[in-house]
Amino acid sequence: MSQRSGQEDPERYLFVDRAVVYNPTAQADWTAKRLVWIPSERHGFEAASVREERGDEVVVELAENGKKAVVNKDDIQKMNPPKFSKVEDMAELTCLNEASVLHNLKDRYYSGLIYTYSGLFCVVINPYKNLPIYSENIIEMYRGKKRHEMPPHIYAISESAYRCMLQDREDQSILCTGESGAGKTENTKKVIQYLAHVASSHKGRKDHVPPESPKPAKLQSGTLFYGELERQLLQANPILESFGNAKTVKNDNSSRFGKFIRINFDVTGYIVGANIETYLLEKSRAIRQAKDERTFHIFYQLVAGAGEHLKSDLLLEGFNNYRFLSNGNIPIPGQQDKDNFHETMEAMHIMSFAHEEILAMLKVVSSVLQFGNIVFKKERNSDQASMPDNTAAQKLCHLLGMNVMEFTRAILSPRIKVGRDYVQKAQTKEQADFAVEALAKATYERLFRWLVHRINKALDRTKRQGASFIGILDIAGFEIFQLNSFEQLCINYTNEKLQQLFNHTMFVLEQEEYQREGIEWSFIDFGLDLQPCIDLIERPANPPGVLALLDEECWFPKATDKTFVDKLIQEQGTHTKFQRPRQLKDKADFCIIHYAGRVDYKADEWLMKNMDPLNDNVATLLHQSTDKFVAELWKDVDRIVGLDQVAGMNETAFGATYKTKKGMFRTVGQLYKESLTKLMATLRNTNPNFVRCIIPNHEKRAGKLEPHLVLDQLRCNGVLEGIRICRQGFPNRIVFQEFRQRYEILTPNAIPKGFMDGKQACERMIQALELDPNLFRIGQSKIFFRAGVLAHLEEERDLKITDIIIYFQSVCRGYLARKAFAKKQQQLSALKVLQRNCAAYLKLRHWQWWRLFTKVKPLLQVTRQEEELQAKDEELIKVKERQLKVENELVDMERKHQQLLEEKNILAEQLHAETELFAEAEEMRVRLLSRKQELEEILHDLESRVEEEEERNQSLQNEKKKMQSHIQDLEEQLDEEEAARQKLQLDKVTAEAKIKKMEEDILLLEDQNSKFLKEKKLLEDRINEMTSQLAEEEEKAKNLGKVKNKQEVMMVDLEERLKKEEKTRQELEKAKRKLEAETTDLQDQIVELQAQIEELKAQLAKKEEELQAALVRSDEEALQKNNALKQVRELQAQLAELQEDLESEKMCRNKAEKLKRDLSEELEALKTELEDTLDTTAAQQELRTKREQEVAELKKAIDEESKNHEAQIQDMRQRHATVLEELSEQLEQAKRFKANLEKSKQSLENDNRELTCEVNGLQLARTDSEHKRKKLEAQLQEFMSRATEVERVKGELAERSNKLQTELDNVSALLEEAEKKSVKLAKEVDNLNSKLQDSEDLRQEETRQKLNLSGQIRQLEVDKNTLLEQQEEDEEARRNLEKQLQSVQAQLFETKKKLDEDVGAMEGMEEVKKKLQKDLELAHQHLEEKTISLDKMEKTKNRLQQELDDQVVDLDHQRQIVSNLEKKQKKFDQMLAEEKTISARYAEERDRAEAEAREKETKALSMARALEEALEAKEELERFNKQLRAEMEDLISSKDDVGKNVHDLEKSKRTLEQQVEEMRTQLEELEDELQATEDAKLRLEVNMQAMKAQFDRDAQAKDEQGEEKKRALVKQVREMETELEDERKQRTLAVAAKKKLEMDLNELEGQIEAANKGREEALKQLKKLQAQMKDYQRELEEARASRDEIFTQSKENEKKLKSLEAEILQLQEDQAAAERARRHAEQERDELADEISNSASGKSSLLEEKRRLEARIAQLEEELEEEQGNMEMLNDRFRKSTMQVETLNTELAAERNTAQKSENARQQMERQNKELKAKLAELEGAVKSKFKATITALETKILQMEEQLEQETKEKAAANKTVRRTEKKLKEVMMQVDDERRHADQYKEQMEKANSRLKQLKRQLEEAEEEATRANASRRKLQRELDDSSEANEGLTREITSLKNRLRRGGPVSSFSSSRSGRRNLNLDGASVDMSDDDADSRSGDFNETQTSNAE
Repeated sequence: MSQRSGQEDPERYLFVDRAVVYNPTAQADWTAKRLVWIPSERHGFEAASVREERGDEVVVELAENGKKAVVNKDDIQKMNPPKFSKVEDMAELTCLNEASVLHNLKDRYYSGLIYTYSGLFCVVINPYKNLPIYSENIIEMYRGKKRHEMPPHIYAISESAYRCMLQDREDQSILCTGESGAGKTENTKKVIQYLAHVASSHKGRKDHVPPESPKPAKLQSGTLFYGELERQLLQANPILESFGNAKTVKNDNSSRFGKFIRINFDVTGYIVGANIETYLLEKSRAIRQAKDERTFHIFYQLVAGAGEHLKSDLLLEGFNNYRFLSNGNIPIPGQQDKDNFHETMEAMHIMSFAHEEILAMLKVVSSVLQFGNIVFKKERNSDQASMPDNTAAQKLCHLLGMNVMEFTRAILSPRIKVGRDYVQKAQTKEQADFAVEALAKATYERLFRWLVHRINKALDRTKRQGASFIGILDIAGFEIFQLNSFEQLCINYTNEKLQQLFNHTMFVLEQEEYQREGIEWSFIDFGLDLQPCIDLIERPANPPGVLALLDEECWFPKATDKTFVDKLIQEQGTHTKFQRPRQLKDKADFCIIHYAGRVDYKADEWLMKNMDPLNDNVATLLHQSTDKFVAELWKDVDRIVGLDQVAGMNETAFGATYKTKKGMFRTVGQLYKESLTKLMATLRNTNPNFVRCIIPNHEKRAGKLEPHLVLDQLRCNGVLEGIRICRQGFPNRIVFQEFRQRYEILTPNAIPKGFMDGKQACERMIQALELDPNLFRIGQSKIFFRAGVLAHLEEERDLKITDIIIYFQSVCRGYLARKAFAKKQQQLSALKVLQRNCAAYLKLRHWQWWRLFTKVKPLLQVTRQEEELQAKDEELIKVKERQLKVENELVDMERKHQQLLEEKNILAEQLHAETELFAEAEEMRVRLLSRKQELEEILHDLESRVEEEEERNQSLQNEKKKMQSHIQDLEEQLDEEEAARQKLQLDKVTAEAKIKKMEEDILLLEDQNSKFLKEKKLLEDRINEMTSQLAEEEEKAKNLGKVKNKQEVMMVDLEERLKKEEKTRQELEKAKRKLEAETTDLQDQIVELQAQIEELKAQLAKKEEELQAALVRSDEEALQKNNALKQVRELQAQLAELQEDLESEKMCRNKAEKLKRDLSEELEALKTELEDTLDTTAAQQELRTKREQEVAELKKAIDEESKNHEAQIQDMRQRHATVLEELSEQLEQAKRFKANLEKSKQSLENDNRELTCEVNGLQLARTDSEHKRKKLEAQLQEFMSRATEVERVKGELAERSNKLQTELDNVSALLEEAEKKSVKLAKEVDNLNSKLQDSEDLRQEETRQKLNLSGQIRQLEVDKNTLLEQQEEDEEARRNLEKQLQSVQAQLFETKKKLDEDVGAMEGMEEVKKKLQKDLELAHQHLEEKTISLDKMEKTKNRLQQELDDQVVDLDHQRQIVSNLEKKQKKFDQMLAEEKTISARYAEERDRAEAEAREKETKALSMARALEEALEAKEELERFNKQLRAEMEDLISSKDDVGKNVHDLEKSKRTLEQQVEEMRTQLEELEDELQATEDAKLRLEVNMQAMKAQFDRDAQAKDEQGEEKKRALVKQVREMETELEDERKQRTLAVAAKKKLEMDLNELEGQIEAANKGREEALKQLKKLQAQMKDYQRELEEARASRDEIFTQSKENEKKLKSLEAEILQLQEDQAAAERARRHAEQERDELADEISNSASGKSSLLEEKRRLEARIAQLEEELEEEQGNMEMLNDRFRKSTMQVETLNTELAAERNTAQKSENARQQMERQNKELKAKLAELEGAVKSKFKATITALETKILQMEEQLEQETKEKAAANKTVRRTEKKLKEVMMQVDDERRHADQYKEQMEKANSRLKQLKRQLEEAEEEATRANASRRKLQRELDDSSEANEGLTREITSLKNRLRRGGPVSSFSSSRSGRRNLNLDGASVDMSDDDADSRSGDFNETQTSNAE
């Protein structure tokens, strides 16, 4: 970007100046003048004011110059109000029309705003200058913002695509489309730049980019620093631009190829890789360019920027020395090729290109330029080309690593394959020039493809898997030139597909979703269905499209561009989107009406461009080049079209069809069509984001906009329709749950608590939001909104959230302010206290009495020494007493110490037991860890197996894709063979004509032979006459001989003339036959057209009546199509046979011609011999007889050869039939193999599901165990926390004395909670056991269902085989039909002969045809007139529709405004009500405050009065005090010393009396407190004893419960072990019984073998069945070993019997329905066969029906297969269900007996043994009876099979069917045996699972024991805490007794007041007692002892 633009304000180019828009004068002008838009040739549309209305016309005054004009009403378009000027989204316009859209875009463009939203996509107009809106600041501005929050920009589109990809996990695509020069490439680069910045995983990215940098992709100083992948992604563009972009007239940097850049992201949104796909490189630009245009940039960059060393290596020259640089060096303004070359090289280094790779690429670029310098000249005497100067060829060969001589030889005289030989063919100058140019183009194209592949390899990151991607499509827009070629067709075809995708996304899918969601919606047809035009281009057949016809012509020999055009007009002449050239003088060959307009195409060199032929000699040389890079580029040399194939097109006959060396080549059209279909499939799977780029003018001038050019692009891009559907539809939709979650904040009280359906919740929310019903619709799963409603809701939500946050902040701030205010109040009160104390001190410090008090106070201790000594004596007495107590306590403590030691030993033993339990628990934990590791290993194995299955699935998918591609290739080969067959059909007709001609020649020869015989007789007569006249006329004979010689010469000349005339006649006959064939084809077409017209009329008349009949007919036609397909295959085989016949006929013809020649020579020899040997007549007669004999022999030989030839034809037909049968058998085998593979796959999937279920079960068990562990840990933590609390309580004995009662209550509550938890745990254990049992039952049900399904699958296979037999029978019927078809073909030949006679009638038909053509032309003219009038009507209709839409939008807008005003009114009312309530509240507060103020005033007055009274009292006291002082002074002065002593004594007496009174009061208080404490102590002791007894009882009960559980679990384990032993014994007995039964079975087998020796096949099957029955019995006996599991299932089986019977009934009904459907299908097949036999007279219509009905036949076959599968499934389910019912009944009865026996066995073992023996006898009897039943069933089956064998002797076909059925039954029995084996395996697994369940129960038992031990431990802890509390209580009682003793002794209690610092203050019910720490510690032990003794 330039420096100037870098200094500009970027917001000027993004934001609209609203001050200009909201101009009131403009609004007033608009309303006053009634401004409208009228059409203008210069400006597109002009503003004008309406002056007068005259019917359909309006008089307007132009706003620009004031001129008046008269305009039609339909041409006027409304103008939007000025406030909508420069609107960002044109969907908001009230009047939506072309003029308004154009005006809005023009205003924004002139203001520098190039981006505008148009509904759901973005419109970009090329500014043709650099704008400062692509810097990193702008990227950060748009990052994370929503679309409506920011102005339109390509960054907003990129951001929305990126956010949608991350939130919705949906792949995105950004489609940049537009004309060349519209800015697609630049916008693509900006998208990549934005994504690289936003999604970069590189953390060291800088946060600033100077605005001077135009391209963030360039790594300059101070620019962005991305990660390596992002840098490479950004640097891929310069490389591709230099190799794929060029300067054109419209664009200086035009992309001459399309590209699809796919950027992959991981789950977190970082870029993990990229991939680039390219389309349609314009390679012809490498060899020639138009005027003022350049070739690809790399050529100019290389020549201008290469250094001297590089130039010498690459043999570079100047610009003007290269012929391929047509216009020399044309510089690009503002660009330097040298600098661009260095940037390209730097980009290649960043992309990690090796130096050798870069040098090899540049060599190839230089070699492309050298191709153009090779000059060829024409030799003088011939057209052959020569190379006079080979310097350019030497340079070229040096660069490409080839031999010069071989290269020149390959160019000038290449080797071409002609037939089977290679011939060197000299090339003309034009051919050599074409070959060199083709090689240059191919070399550059291969280099470009390699470069793209290399860039993809660099961008590919396989380490991190991409979760989703964003695809950016940059492809050329519509190109409409004066004459358009093949490249323009491909580009326009691509744009048709993209526009169809856009329409489908915007219109069709949108409206389909409305209908799918059940929204009331009238379907709007915008007339934008582009499928007809796409079908015209790409349809493969019926009729074939342009590309298909072009490919077909490429395969035909002697095909030219003219034949292609003729064929295209013939096939597609009636298509609505196809037009012929209107005049013969037109240069265009045909026209296609695209959505962007009518495009004329010139089909010059289309076949060459489609085949892209190359000189394969030079291609092989390049493939064998010494340069590895060049050889790598040309590695696919075997896929090119060679010169011999092109020569075959132009010169050779039909037989020389061109084939590639290793398979078919792919045409350019095919390859492009495939790549385009892949691209469209990718785009359909993404969420598209459309960016429409518009070119403002063709002069590349900034600030200029051509209105008509922009209008054409807007119409082409469907901008108006997009806006209209966006406005009329509901573009914003949101799922119910998301809507509720996001916007429930707006309606907090609308939804009640509890569950509510999403739809109901949304309806309530909408009612609460009070939205206009026109603005939303509620569907089945989503809620839909019109454009802008969600944005409005988002704004309200943001406002609501801001209000909530503001309220939250205000509450927080209020709380903090109140806290600070309280703190300030406390500080203020503290200051007042300080001030008061300081003031008191200041008052007292100068008072003399205060000074005396402060001085005397320290001396008071001296007077109290005697009292202190007395106190010390008392203390000594107390210490002695205390010593005695301590000694007594010591004795007690020793005794208690012994007791504690004993308790310690007991605790040590318990600890040892607990350690052993812990060791066991540790061992269990180790076992669990090992089990966990094993399970993890199993899980890893399963995961590896799943990965292997996924890999196998992937490989199968790849094989499927390969098979699909192979099928496509086969289909293409089939189409080609169809074309070849048609050609062979033509050859067959010509061959038949030749055969007829040969027969006519033979007739002529026979006539000549008869003539010769007559002449022979005449000659014999003459000889007789001559013998009589010989003597007389010898001289005459000589003269006659001379005359005869002359006549013979004349005869030879005449014969030669005759031969020439015959040749000319033959050629004329050939031309005649061709004309006749053409006339017959035309007549057939006319007949077909007439028939079609009649059919169409009949269909129009009977359309509603024959709808059902048409459906039936379609099914019948599908069968006809199937038969026709089979007939086609047989006809192909007949064609091959006819070709062989033709060759044999040619051989016979050659032999006949040779015989003819021999006969003519012999006739001439006979003539000469006759004339020479007139004398020897007898010998001549003998010779004649010999000749006649030889002729007869030759005729016999010809007849024999014809017979042999017919026999050979019959043999070939038989071989063909056998080969067809073998192929059908192979197909059936492949189908069976496929079915087996599917079975194996299903079984593997079932195994996988079972394993996943087991893993899930184990994971659930693990989670349950972890949950239990966490619960126990939580309980342990709770107990620990309680222990800490108890310890803390123990440390704080002072508080504990008051709160002991509450703590005891808490302890009891905790104990109750612990007991409740233990009960809950027991219940949870029981629940888990029941859940485990339920899950086991569910798993067993699933296994049964799986077995049922497998049986159903087998039954379906059986039905499929039966249907295959029916299909074989159908094939036999088809063969009969083919015979009938052959007879029909014979009739067709007869009709052709009749048609030959109807040539005259054809001429009349041609005249009729001419008349019809004239009528058609008149009708076309009428149609055009009608279409013109209809267009006018459509315009008026569209205008009225637009006005109606605008009015509707205005109405919606006004409604929305009204609703907003109502909402604002309601909000205002709410605010008013709130203000009223607030004012009322404030009034109440004011009244309250006034009342408080009044109260405070009264208090203040009373306080003031009290203060006055206090002051008065104070004054009185002061006066009294002064009086007392005066008296005191008087007394002091008057008294003497004796008086002083008396005074002191009285004073001391008064003080002592006061002390005595105080002591008495204290003593009374202490006695009261002592009484209260004693009462509390008694209450505590009673409560403690009750709590302790309760605790002991609970603990004992819990222990008993734990022991009972343990005993029960141990008992269960023992019972299970005994049951297991019983089962083992029963199994051994069952094995013995099984052996006996096997012996019996062997004897039975011998008897059956002796009885059925005569039936060998039946015996074999019987043996197999018996062997299978033995296996089945063995498996059954083994299965019965799992009796315990079945006993648990017996109850469920009873429940399931009823459901199985219901299923059986359902299956029977389904089977009957399937039988009815099968009969109906057979009836339809018979009817179709009858109709086929009846419709044999349909002639050529069969071929057309064959083409149409192929797809229907395939559908019917698939439906038939599905019905067969359903039948098999139903039958199998029925059989399996009946078998299960029988087996379950028998097993249920047996298991009930065994259950009763097992229960009796627990009580009495002897009775159990007897019952077991009885059961064994019963089982043997049951088995024998069952086997007798099976033997009888088998005997009945054998009788049935004997009857079938007797029937087989009568009917061979029936015999084959019965054999197949028996084989199928055998397979069924085998499958049943396999099922039983699976059952046995499942029972074994169930047994193992029962064992595992036993182990789980043991583990649960151990866990329960652990829980019991933990509970005991907690109980012990609580016991310890109780002991501690009792000790504390005892300590308190001791202290109380000590206090009592002290009080009784009458000692001074005041001494307690002055205590040491180590004393503690104990509060006992309000009393305070001081006690030292030592005393407390010593007495706590006594308290504990007394408490324990009391408890005992």
